Amino acid sequence: MNQIVDRLPSDIGRTFLPNLRELFIGENHFFGPLPSSLFNISTLEMLELSRNGFTGKVPDNMGNMQKLYLLGLSFNNQLGSSGHADDLKFLSSINSTVLRVIQASDCQLSGILHKSLANISFTQLEKLILSGNQISGTIPSEIFIKLPNLTRLQLSDNFLTGNIPQDIGKLNNLRVLTLRNNNLSGQIPSSINNLARLMYLELHHNNFEGVIPNTSNLQSLLELGLPGNKLNATLEQVFGETWHGLLAAYLDDNSFTGSLPVEVGNFEHLVDMDVSNNYLEGEIPNTLGKCLSLQRLSLMGNSFRGSIPPSFSSLQGLTFLDLSRNNFSGEIPMFLQNLSSSLEYLNLSFNNFEGAMPTQGIFQNASAFSILGNNKLCGGISELQLPACPIIKQKRLETSNLFGTKSGTDETQKTSLYDHYERVSFLELHRATDGFSPANSIGTGHFGSVFKAIICEGTEPVAVKVLNMIDHKASKSFMAECEALRNVRHRNLMKILTRSLLSTDDERYLTENLSLSRRLNIAIDVASALDYLHNQCETPIVHCDLKPSNILLDEDMVAHVGDFGLAKFLQRKNSNSGTTDTTSSFSPRGTIGYIPPGKRPTDEEFEDGLYLHQFCKIALHKGVMKIIDPRVLEHEEEEEEEANDDHRDIHVNNSEIQRSTRHESGKTEECITSIIKVGVECSMPSPISERMGIKDALKELVAAKKLYESAR
Repeated sequence: MNQIVDRLPSDIGRTFLPNLRELFIGENHFFGPLPSSLFNISTLEMLELSRNGFTGKVPDNMGNMQKLYLLGLSFNNQLGSSGHADDLKFLSSINSTVLRVIQASDCQLSGILHKSLANISFTQLEKLILSGNQISGTIPSEIFIKLPNLTRLQLSDNFLTGNIPQDIGKLNNLRVLTLRNNNLSGQIPSSINNLARLMYLELHHNNFEGVIPNTSNLQSLLELGLPGNKLNATLEQVFGETWHGLLAAYLDDNSFTGSLPVEVGNFEHLVDMDVSNNYLEGEIPNTLGKCLSLQRLSLMGNSFRGSIPPSFSSLQGLTFLDLSRNNFSGEIPMFLQNLSSSLEYLNLSFNNFEGAMPTQGIFQNASAFSILGNNKLCGGISELQLPACPIIKQKRLETSNLFGTKSGTDETQKTSLYDHYERVSFLELHRATDGFSPANSIGTGHFGSVFKAIICEGTEPVAVKVLNMIDHKASKSFMAECEALRNVRHRNLMKILTRSLLSTDDERYLTENLSLSRRLNIAIDVASALDYLHNQCETPIVHCDLKPSNILLDEDMVAHVGDFGLAKFLQRKNSNSGTTDTTSSFSPRGTIGYIPPGKRPTDEEFEDGLYLHQFCKIALHKGVMKIIDPRVLEHEEEEEEEANDDHRDIHVNNSEIQRSTRHESGKTEECITSIIKVGVECSMPSPISERMGIKDALKELVAAKKLYESAR
């Protein structure tokens, strides 16, 4: 990973490095042909030449490399003969019984996959990555028979033809299968159901046809990619009942029929689903609203009908929604404008929507949404040039005093507290919290206690805040919280449901030691919430009491900022006069002297003018690893070991483990340094002139996360 520009000496394996064991020169600018002598070094174990500019054919004299463990040639886009010869001959010349990894993607390798590729010496091969080349012909079944330890087979973006052999079901350890962008055809083999460890199945843009085989055993599946084929099953036949961990489903551009099954609500971790351009029909099941992790949803180009389900209001993380070219009808739901903190693209074109257009949230930006082909809409922002909506006089609705609900409302139709914001009686709260039992206690603050409760069977858990009315400040604090939260919506903020209920999505306090990666994710969640409060609200809000006990975590470890009892509004600068109208000037508030587990501000080490801020600032120059709670790194090691056991695709030898560990350790320390630096700059003595803004702090934390992930 430097900027080295050079050729490799032709006699590198004879004169320069005859005893070479490992060579890593990836991500440079080496060019020219690969020296034949390099591939004749008998001691060579690991050879990584990826991401350079090597040209010509790969030497096929690898018979002496009997200790070769890894061969990396990927992203040398002129390596090969550009379709004029058999460039894969070098694979047949390898004679190593310990070979684990072959990476030669995104080159110009041509030829066919010979049966000899499944040489007896490859029985330990775990990764075969040849995507992005010019490989043609069929996939020999011998690969699946004689390479039983394959965990990753990537042959995408080539010119392969024919069927997928039934023998693929013999790859019991396979976790990644990518064959997208080829000319494969026939039916998907039924033996694919034997791949119980398969996590990624990518068959995009081939010519597969017919129905989908039984996939009930694919319990580890995270991504299902079938777009751009000729499949004609129903979605009930596609979705496996055991895919509870499914993250992405790409089924677009096929001939799928039937409706969207209600079981789709079982995929609670689903992030991306695309079923566009099929022959699907019926109404969208309300259960889709249970997919709270959903970020992208495309139903475009089908025959779906009915209205947009009210449960879509729960999809607070949705960034992309395309419902165009269907038969949807009714009014455009007003709750879509409440998704403004997440929704970036909305396409409702060519349906039968009618009535008044929303004017807030995403509907304020004409370039972010489309409503073409809906001729019965009215109102909206001026850029839409829609006719004005008719004024309809409505009779005044009577209300009852019991729950604040409209008279005539059918109480049996209520399905969620989130939709109705009704008043709840003390008796119901008493029952829901088991008599405000300590077992249901979430925590205790200055002005009261918080309890976990389930108001109605089948609804989501909520948090009940019970105020201590003996303290006259309690009521004032709660009203301040209501005022602060009534018009803000963000995935990392709690929201008020009614006069004494807060939505928690099963939040709970952080009561366990967490790894660095999880703590960093929590910090990013909190920073995102503060950035929203400071910079994206119409009137900026300052929390004034941010501390770990006011950060709640849901079951997916997503952080939510709560307890706005001390929050304050700030007035923005008056753009007309150039002066500030009524900037809120308030004295320091919140929990004085609170510091998370680690060093306390009263620690005996903080003497002679040394305090916590200086302590951390000094550590930036003398070594941040000395001030980190050792439990953080212990849990990081445990998490890394678990990840290696569950998801790692190869088992490296001792030298590679040591090299990798040193690399990861350096990146980890660099990541921690970045985090401590953010903490130091956010706690400078002068809030206005010296402290880092939250937007910049968020950027730095995200950058630290990317740095950390690159080391793992």
